[in-house]
Formats: sequence, C-alpha cells, structure tokens
Amino acid sequence: MSDQDLIRERLRPWAEAAPTLEALRREEIRTADNRHVLALLEPAFNHAHRTLPPRTTSGMLEMQRLFAKLRR
Repeated sequence: MSDQDLIRERLRPWAEAAPTLEALRREEIRTADNRHVLALLEPAFNHAHRTLPPRTTSGMLEMQRLFAKLRR
C-alpha cells in the first residue's frame, strides 16, 4: 500500500463523519448559553484587568512597519 493510499484510508472516516460533526457543531453553537460562558470567564478577565498594565499601542504601527518591509 502506498503512502497516498494509506493517507486516503486514514482520512476516509473523518470525511464520512464530517456532516455529523458539522451538525453537532452547529447545534452546540445554537444552544450555547453565552451568559453562562461570560460569567465563567469574568474572574479571569477581572484578574487580567487588575494585574496587567495597559498597552501603550495596539500593535497596528508595528504591523504596518512589517508590511512596508515586505513590500520592499
């Protein structure tokens, strides 16, 4: 069996499961309790807000500098 055949054989179950997995993903998104999830994340957010210093930049200038370097 060639490497290509082995790869195809190993990918086949995932391809067959893809529609079921996609339906499950959509159902989980549809039924997600966003308020509950946000309530769970609130302590972590508050901790970061208390302990991390504010950023002096958004990183946009650095990104633009890198893009300009790539254009050269």
